[in-house]
Amino acid sequence: MAVTDQAIEKIKEMIVRGALRPGARLPNEADLADQLGLSRSSLREAVRALTAMRILVPRQGDGTYVSGLEPHILLESLSFAADVSEGHTARQLLEVRRLLEPQVTALAAGRLSAEQLGTLRTVLDQCAADIGIEEFVELDMEFHRIIADAVGNPVLSTLLGILSTHTQRLRIVRGTRYAPARQQAHREHEAIWRALAAGDAALAASASAVHVAAVEHWLADGTAVGSPGLAMLTP
Repeated sequence: MAVTDQAIEKIKEMIVRGALRPGARLPNEADLADQLGLSRSSLREAVRALTAMRILVPRQGDGTYVSGLEPHILLESLSFAADVSEGHTARQLLEVRRLLEPQVTALAAGRLSAEQLGTLRTVLDQCAADIGIEEFVELDMEFHRIIADAVGNPVLSTLLGILSTHTQRLRIVRGTRYAPARQQAHREHEAIWRALAAGDAALAASASAVHVAAVEHWLADGTAVGSPGLAMLTP
């Protein structure tokens, strides 16, 4: 294991065993390096890496602190890995979304307020207007975000948000290259909304599963000759 990786693991171990609690200030660099048996340069590299992971938080002129370690914040460090995923990995991300989103939608069926249902209806009406594909996809993401947030679990909201952001480029390509895709997506959103408005969790889950599977199937079909496929997902 590289020296920097060893330094990262040692600091994480301190956090796990409670020697450094959420919100705690790290000892000064010299003392911490001596305590962990590290060089100061290795410690700096470890601190930079843990800061990127949102485990540590630097405060200008006041040192470095352990973050609140909220799971939904730590999950945000997965965003870059999701954004650069292509091919087989992209399909794996969609598979995770297919497993999670129907269950989240089912939970939301019993928790959406009348106001939230009204907001979803407004989003759908905006989607039906004459707008560009980029705006349509933004509204698509907002639609799913409102549903996920209604569950009240920020971990689920963050994870689904990461997966949704990853597929944004895919959906733009799909909507641009495959004309019926936008109309199909809108019909699927309408089916989800009707199930949610009726408070039917099972129907909401089924409608959501159909919706996510449509993109997943399109991605799989994109490997066929002459089809809009994975190569189109590169910037």
